[in-house]
Amino acid sequence: MCKKLLLGLSIFLCAATSHAGGIDKLKEFVASTRSAQANFSQVVLDQGGKRIQSASGVMQFVRPGKFRWTYQKPYEQLIVGDGAKFWLYDVDLNQVTVKKLDAALGSSPAALLSGSNEIERGFALKESGSQDGLDWLQATPKAQDSSFNSILMGFNAQAELVVMELNDQFGHKTVLRFSGLKRNPQLPPQLFKFEPPKGADVLSE
Repeated sequence: MCKKLLLGLSIFLCAATSHAGGIDKLKEFVASTRSAQANFSQVVLDQGGKRIQSASGVMQFVRPGKFRWTYQKPYEQLIVGDGAKFWLYDVDLNQVTVKKLDAALGSSPAALLSGSNEIERGFALKESGSQDGLDWLQATPKAQDSSFNSILMGFNAQAELVVMELNDQFGHKTVLRFSGLKRNPQLPPQLFKFEPPKGADVLSE
């Protein structure tokens, strides 16, 4: 009888774990992933679903607040968070935009992913069911001045973030897909430091 009870309990626990929703997987991802590196592709769609922009590159982060997104195609761009400031460098324009990291948290997926619990703190979370083998959640910003109306996040069975869909106030959708995710790699500190190149225009916000 005891063996049957234990077996039944273990099956129940396994089932509960395997059917964890998107919110649980987000919390697991945040708790178990202190640093990460992944390839990403980014597509921006207009109100009618037409592709108006696409890009790809590599993202890296170390919590809390340090990140580096290197856009490689179709144009070179670099986004760096050093823990205090948010830097955006457009190589073609030789232009740097800098602002306080706190001001970027609600407007940048780079800043959101590298935070410890910014998504839970700044957004209301709601389960969005399972689709395409992923468990989804919807995050709606609590602040009125956020750049996004909502963010959808899809996690796989290993609680790895696979997709982010960001819907802005103009009806545009930005879809980020991640591949080759490495959890908790040792990333050199210099990756998250940025010095504006000589001659670059520096704009402060």
